[in-house]
Amino acid sequence: MSYLVSVLYIIAFAMFIYGLSGLTGPKTAVRGNYIAAAGMALAVVAVLIDIRDTENWGLIIGGLAVGIILGVPPALKTKMTAMPQLVALFNGVGGGTVALIAWAEYLESTSFTTLDDQPTVVMIVGSLFAAIIGSISFWGSLVAFAKLQELLNKNLERKLVASAKLFQLANIVLVLASIAIAVYIGISADGEPLASWWILALLVVAGLMGLFVVFPIGGADMPVVISLLNALTGLSAAAAGLALNNQAMIVAGMIVGASGTILTNLMAKAMNRSIPAIVFGAFGGGEAAGGVASASGGTVKATSASDAAIQMAYANQVIVVPGYGLAVAQAQHAVKEMAALLEDRGVEVKYAIHPVAGRMPGHMNVLLAEADVEYDAMKEMDDINGEFGRTDVTIVIGANDVTNPAARLDSTSPIYGMPILNVDQSKSVIVLKRSMSSGYAGIDNPLFTADNTSMLFGDAKKMVSEVTEELKAL
Repeated sequence: MSYLVSVLYIIAFAMFIYGLSGLTGPKTAVRGNYIAAAGMALAVVAVLIDIRDTENWGLIIGGLAVGIILGVPPALKTKMTAMPQLVALFNGVGGGTVALIAWAEYLESTSFTTLDDQPTVVMIVGSLFAAIIGSISFWGSLVAFAKLQELLNKNLERKLVASAKLFQLANIVLVLASIAIAVYIGISADGEPLASWWILALLVVAGLMGLFVVFPIGGADMPVVISLLNALTGLSAAAAGLALNNQAMIVAGMIVGASGTILTNLMAKAMNRSIPAIVFGAFGGGEAAGGVASASGGTVKATSASDAAIQMAYANQVIVVPGYGLAVAQAQHAVKEMAALLEDRGVEVKYAIHPVAGRMPGHMNVLLAEADVEYDAMKEMDDINGEFGRTDVTIVIGANDVTNPAARLDSTSPIYGMPILNVDQSKSVIVLKRSMSSGYAGIDNPLFTADNTSMLFGDAKKMVSEVTEELKAL
């Protein structure tokens, strides 16, 4: 049986890696997810075979049932607009699970002192590391979920962002406290059993650290934060796997940790910011209250659906820039219908995708793919930026910070140096928004008052549908 378990693990690990490689392209992403999920199911089977002599089958089956009941319905019913929140929540559950495993291991061994074999350094350090990082990931992910779900009052969120320095000082104290508690537990592992509240104290201190790290981080940085927390969950799972000598947790955790770290670094580069600057810089406390005038003092030119339709109908090339506003309005199908009419008239339609548009990596790609937009029509930022100067009309739907020319032109702007989509270089720009409100970075966008920009105010789906009707009438 031990050989069978080893073979199943090897097959499962190969499926993890092969499935992950499928996520490099949209055409293979779904297949990759299925393969990786099948690999995880195989790893679970291997674990169950490995513990076949246990007397706790009732608890195990009950745990599997609870996981299925709590996991499958949200995954099936959650809309794409809320997918970032679901990712944050599920990631937090993973981190919390690792923290509970570390706690259980501590209690099971009576503070690492009454094991059949003497506790090893790997077991002690792995368990304590998993407890700290898992707890940080759990509570930090809950805050990220609350921010993305807009459960926090806007005024409260701004105050939290403004208090970043205080949270940083508090976190320095919490880091030192968690290290001190972990060291005390570790060096006492071969002595008298410690009271179980020491591990609880460690979990509480680490949990506070998770809260205090994410509290002051603004919504503009939330995609990077989710990716970072995902990487931390993977590393904590790998540490717990080392402590338990569980190969499945080690390999899966390291894959998640490594891929999450790479993704976090890529997203930080896409924002031209370092990861420490994102974690400790804290700007963007949620969408500012919007009015009908721009803070830049420029003139806003409003347009109508009919005028927008005429501009696009007689263009050679139109670029669509999707943002979170498109996701909120669920306007992807309306955009696809509008694009089909333009293409029937001989207009070339492309979609410009910024790496951090939306609330998670690939958010816009998934939405557009849901509406059967061709993958080849979706262009990444580096591939499309050279096209804007030759584009007749660019229509920006709900995107804000990723199209803000201040990132390129204003050295005093907090987003200066962040790579953006150069939509302002188009011959004509139509920005579709509900109001003149700022984006998640909470700063003004001079694109809205540029000479070549006109604003089409209203719900994205409704206004795109009106443009489509006008196109049909031409």
